[in-house]
Amino acid sequence: MQLYELLIVAVSLSMDAFAVSVCKGLSVGRPKWRHCLICGVWFGSFQALMPLLGWLLGVRFQQMIVSVDHWVAFILLGLIGFNMVREALSGEEETLDCSFGVRSMFLLAVATSIDALAVGVTFAFLSVPIFTAISLIGITTLLLSCVGVKLGAVFGNRFQSKAELAGGLILIGMGTKILLEHTVFS
Repeated sequence: MQLYELLIVAVSLSMDAFAVSVCKGLSVGRPKWRHCLICGVWFGSFQALMPLLGWLLGVRFQQMIVSVDHWVAFILLGLIGFNMVREALSGEEETLDCSFGVRSMFLLAVATSIDALAVGVTFAFLSVPIFTAISLIGITTLLLSCVGVKLGAVFGNRFQSKAELAGGLILIGMGTKILLEHTVFS
């Protein structure tokens, strides 16, 4: 994967955290910079940790499925993307409390980064430079989460579903690109 492709994946993965950060900003009303940093650090850290864990798992099984790795990447990215699109189009509003406590933020950080675990498995099959990838994902998520908290206070729920929809469509597109590169264009 090229650096620009990793950046696209990083932005896509951070859309869940961005959407939750918008809700957190909305719930707190007038967020302070510490609210932005709390969301950014929690979400950025977990978005970086989960792909690393997924990559470690994927590397262990890489030799067993190297002949179908492009299908694994396509299926995983497609499922994650489809789920994000489904959630965005469902019309259900997420409700969050205004707590920025450890328990609340830990649960939200885990919930928003589960898809990053599966992407990490995909990275193992694509020989992605993992430390570059997780750094880019973590920093991108940190920055977008900080912005999300501030935007939540200003714009509310208007952008939440659009961000999730865009992230899902991008992941589906990346999975399709990987599949086509290994089957049609190889």
